[in-house]
Amino acid sequence: MFSDLPIRKIIHVDMDAFYASVEQMDNPQLKGKPLAVGGHGKRGVISAASYEARKFGVKSAMSGNLAIKLCPQLIFVRPNFERYTEISKKIRKIFYDYTDLVEPLSLDEAYLDVTNNKKGNPSASLIAKEIRERIFNEIGLTASAGISINKFVAKVASDYNKPNGQKTVNPEDVIAFLEQLDIRKFYGVGKVTADKMYQLGIFTGNDLKQKSIDYLDEHFGKSGRYYYYVVRGIHNSEVKPNRIRKSLAAERTFNENLSSEIFMLEKLDHIADEVSRRLIKSKVSGKTVTLKIKYSDFTLQTRSKTLPYFINDKALIFETSKELLYQERLSNSVRLLGISLSHLNTETKKTAEQKTVSVQLKFEF
Repeated sequence: MFSDLPIRKIIHVDMDAFYASVEQMDNPQLKGKPLAVGGHGKRGVISAASYEARKFGVKSAMSGNLAIKLCPQLIFVRPNFERYTEISKKIRKIFYDYTDLVEPLSLDEAYLDVTNNKKGNPSASLIAKEIRERIFNEIGLTASAGISINKFVAKVASDYNKPNGQKTVNPEDVIAFLEQLDIRKFYGVGKVTADKMYQLGIFTGNDLKQKSIDYLDEHFGKSGRYYYYVVRGIHNSEVKPNRIRKSLAAERTFNENLSSEIFMLEKLDHIADEVSRRLIKSKVSGKTVTLKIKYSDFTLQTRSKTLPYFINDKALIFETSKELLYQERLSNSVRLLGISLSHLNTETKKTAEQKTVSVQLKFEF
């Protein structure tokens, strides 16, 4: 059972180890070597790892200390986001040769709706292949792609034949594809949720499909309804060319744990300045200021305040963050502080109800 909305031809393009691949492309001496983009000190965090490093278990969000233990020969490179943004723009330029319905998720991945494309090509699979070939020939990087009837299935499929591959899930194959899929492969199911599902005897899409919507609501709250529909191939979200930013943030991890609020104010001042500059550059303002505090024992706390007006001024962001810092006593020394602005003046409210009807199976992919 699928949506009453028209069946779409969606491509999800995901660059392969993007940051690390850019570094290897720019410095041929790094090619074929285990590489990590990020910090290597005791406070360092891995932003990206090359496939050579991944073979040793190195992955993004891992601490630099653990990464070096897993792979002693690991090479660390500082991230160069200006360069990554420059390459990302070139990749998107290729996308726009095929469709204006491009929804970037980050610098290294995007959804494309090619149902009605600029090339007049009825095959989304051939378009994905051509896009990947152009990225390689014109830029020098490899990309993987997933092709299917909606964003969810395309996203899952893009991870199927990585790196430098693609996977098409035709309309008539969607249900079977999702039923046999390990629940950990479902987009939106993180490690904690996957562990919970395993405890409930849910290991595959087929296991998930046996659960009623009430059961999933009871055990997974608002996400339960999402799981109920996506396992049935129902995901009505359109490719949105202009994604609405919902928040903007900046944070800092300190070389040494801080135990006094006074010492944290200087750090907050710098963070508030960065958030303000990003807001002004993006031409947005926000009402809700959230202070993020990560303690030395890695527990996380957030404190928020919603103002009656929109702000993007550094002084106001800093003063509100300062107020939140002093709101209650810190429970431990602090290793990270962050500030985010949400309830931005770009947000629009939109509601849509899920519908289910049968799908037409004859559709060229």
